[in-house]
Amino acid sequence: MQILNGTCFADEMSKYDSGETPIPLSFNVDFENSTQNNPQISSHISFSSIIIFIKQLTIIMAGLVTYTIGGAGLFLIGASESIISTSQTLAQISNKSSLSSTPSTAQSKSNSFITFFAISLISFLFILNSLISIIDALKSNDQTGVVLQLEVITIAALFFLFSVLGLLTNLTNSFQIPSPILNTLCLFAFVEEFLLFYIRRKDLDGIENRYYDLLLVPICVCVVSTLLELNTPKSNYSRLGRGIGLVLQGMWFVQMGFSFYSSSITDGCFMRGKSRGNFTIRCKGHPEFHRARAIATLQFNCHLALLVCFFAGVYSFVSRKHGVSNESMQYKPLGAEMQHLDHAQFTLDSDDDEDGVVKDEGNVVTEKNLVVVSETAVNGYGSHH
Repeated sequence: MQILNGTCFADEMSKYDSGETPIPLSFNVDFENSTQNNPQISSHISFSSIIIFIKQLTIIMAGLVTYTIGGAGLFLIGASESIISTSQTLAQISNKSSLSSTPSTAQSKSNSFITFFAISLISFLFILNSLISIIDALKSNDQTGVVLQLEVITIAALFFLFSVLGLLTNLTNSFQIPSPILNTLCLFAFVEEFLLFYIRRKDLDGIENRYYDLLLVPICVCVVSTLLELNTPKSNYSRLGRGIGLVLQGMWFVQMGFSFYSSSITDGCFMRGKSRGNFTIRCKGHPEFHRARAIATLQFNCHLALLVCFFAGVYSFVSRKHGVSNESMQYKPLGAEMQHLDHAQFTLDSDDDEDGVVKDEGNVVTEKNLVVVSETAVNGYGSHH
C-alpha cells in the first residue's frame, strides 16, 4: 500500500517527469498524512495527488478493460468454433449410422458468418486500441511503444483481412475465396502473433515475460491446428483444436489483465509504464520475482483445469443434443463371418481329443501320400515296359 506524503510525492513526480510512470498494483492516497507533514502546501499536494490518482486509475481501468474485452472476444470465438465443429462431427456420425442424407450447408454458412463477423469486430477493436496507444506513445516520446503497437496492428490487420474475405465468401456466390487461401492468411497471423510474444522481451526482469511465455502454448495449438486444416480441409478435428487454443488464449488474456492491473501477482511488484502500451512489471527483490513467476505458472495450470472441465461439459451437452442415435451405440460384429455366432454350438474338448484329431488327420494325410506315390510308381513301371 502506497502513501503519498511530501517526500513520496516528490519522488513520484520526478519519476513521472522522467518518462516512466510507476503504477502500483495496489495503492491508496492518504491525504490526511500529507497535510499534517507540510500544512503550507497541503492544498497543492492534495490537488496533485488527486491528479496522479486519476491518471493511475485511468491507466489501470483502460488496461483492464482492454485485456478483458479482447480475452472475452477470443473466448467466445473459440467456444463457437469448438461447438460448431463438435456438432458437425457428431451429426456426420449420426447420419452415417442412420443412413440418412447429409444436411444442407445453409446452417454451416450461417455459423461461419457469425464467426467471421466476430473475428472482424475483435480485430477492429484491437486496431483501434493500438492507434490510441500510438497516439499516447507519440505524446510521451516513446518510440518503443510505437513499434510494439505497429506490430499489433499488423497482426490484427491479417485477422481482419481473413474475416472480411470469409464474410464475402459466405455472402456472395460470385466472389469465392478458396479455403486454403483463407487458412494460409490465418496461419500467417498466428505465426506472427507467436513471434511477437516470443521476441517481446524489453526487460529481462519483467514478470510479464512469464505470462507471455505461457501464452505461447495456446498460440502453438492454433498454429498446429491450422496446419492440419490445410492438409485436411474437410476434417472438423483441426477446427476443434483451433477453437480450444482460442478459448485458452481468451482465458489467459483476461488473467493477464487482472494480474497486470491489480494485486493478483504478489506483494512487492509494481508496474512502470512509459506509455499506454509500453510497460513492464518489476519486483523489489528475488523472492518477490520468483514468487510472481510461480504464481503465474499456478494460474496457468488452473486455467488448463478449467478448460478441461468446460469442454467436458460442453461436449456432453452437444452430444446429447446433436449426438449419435441409440442404434449406432449398440455393439455390432466386426466381420460378416461373425453373424452366425448366435446359431453356433460350442463344445469343450479335452487335450486328448485334440491330440487324437490331430493324429487322425495326420494318418489321413500319410495315406493320401502313399496312394499318390503308388500311383506314380505304377504309371512309371507301365511306361517303362
